[in-house]
Amino acid sequence: MYKVKERDFIILTEVLRKSEEIKPSQYAKRIVFEHYKILGTHIDRILTAVYYKIMKRLGIINRVISDLVGVHPNILDPWLRAALRVTIEFLVFEKKYIKNLDKNRVKKVVAEFLSNKTHPYVGMYYFEVFDRIDSYEIKPKDEIERMEFEYLLPSWYIKKIKDLVGDEAEELFKALNEEPMISIRVNTLKATVKEVIDELKRDGKDVVVSEVVPTVLKFKGSYDFDRSKLYKKGKFVIQEEAAALASILLNPKPNETVVDLCAAPGGKTIHMAELMKNKGVIHAFDIDELRLKRMEELIERCGIRIVRIYKKDARKAPKILGCNIADRVMLDAPCTSDGTLAKNPELRWRIREEKIKELAELQYELLNTAIDLLKPNGKVLYCTCSMFREENEDVISRVLNEREDIELVPIEGYYSQGFLKGTIRAWPHKHGTIGFFYALLKKIQ
Repeated sequence: MYKVKERDFIILTEVLRKSEEIKPSQYAKRIVFEHYKILGTHIDRILTAVYYKIMKRLGIINRVISDLVGVHPNILDPWLRAALRVTIEFLVFEKKYIKNLDKNRVKKVVAEFLSNKTHPYVGMYYFEVFDRIDSYEIKPKDEIERMEFEYLLPSWYIKKIKDLVGDEAEELFKALNEEPMISIRVNTLKATVKEVIDELKRDGKDVVVSEVVPTVLKFKGSYDFDRSKLYKKGKFVIQEEAAALASILLNPKPNETVVDLCAAPGGKTIHMAELMKNKGVIHAFDIDELRLKRMEELIERCGIRIVRIYKKDARKAPKILGCNIADRVMLDAPCTSDGTLAKNPELRWRIREEKIKELAELQYELLNTAIDLLKPNGKVLYCTCSMFREENEDVISRVLNEREDIELVPIEGYYSQGFLKGTIRAWPHKHGTIGFFYALLKKIQ
């Protein structure tokens, strides 16, 4: 068992601080690890595991901080906040790493680090709080709090999912805390599935071929994408099985006109271009500049030639392109993304229950936009990586009830039937992928 050192406290403090400024947090971690020359080492693997545990436990750690200092962590100096989170993780939750650790030495070194980074008073405050952290004990008050501590999920979320899936809730919570396999999709414009599998096997990977999307491959462990020739040449893209199914369900054909609303960073855009044999046109809308930059790089790397990018609010697409112009529309709508919690551990404490209603309204507006873009007999696939009914079946039901120019095209197989007949859902605990919802609609006028 690896025994942490004082420097490890400082490294993780820097990662947490930088992850508040840089998204996704993996980039922040990489920058700090490169600075300390531990990237790719066994220390990288250990501290990465600890970092993700901190992010999964963040809401509980914040509660401990509030108990200890009497204020919410967001009020504290950001360097102090980061250092307290790291210290609580080691001293309260991960004591196996600190056997024989000289705690007084840690207290002194981290306090000096904080004093140099921000202000001597901050270092002094950390020094004073350290012993209180060391003696802190976690004691759940009730069953919901027990589940909150065990599954590292906020209490409101636990209650809401229990209402949604009943007795399956704890099985689902367990799945959200399992380490997911890496999932990639072969770019058939540049490679065959066999070619990619053979190369991955040479790298020592035990590859599993998806039964749902045969071009999706899964494997455990880490993978250095930056050094991968396959990845750099665009022979595969990083994409979850459930996300890859979306383009297959929409089924765009060569020479069709397709609109991808909320398209960046482009996984589905690229997949649709493959299915279209790089013939036709895909109008891709998004407003996130960083994600659009990643999308442009992905398009170039994968050899895609039929995508036109618009840095515009997707709801403006009919004014830009006109109505009744699209054979197919992909709407992977902005959502709470709680179906991805296993992949994005820090997200579990950022989701807000009150945000669900606001997102559902945006999803409703975007779906109406998608329908307006469709030609008669054109189809739109509505999907999200949320597991909440409000963002999925409720949005579809509302549109079906209000519009006479649209009908639901039933989807069968692949995963489980949704709560609205004719829709389907992927569940982490049932299907070993991220949570996902799909509904296919056809314009009839």
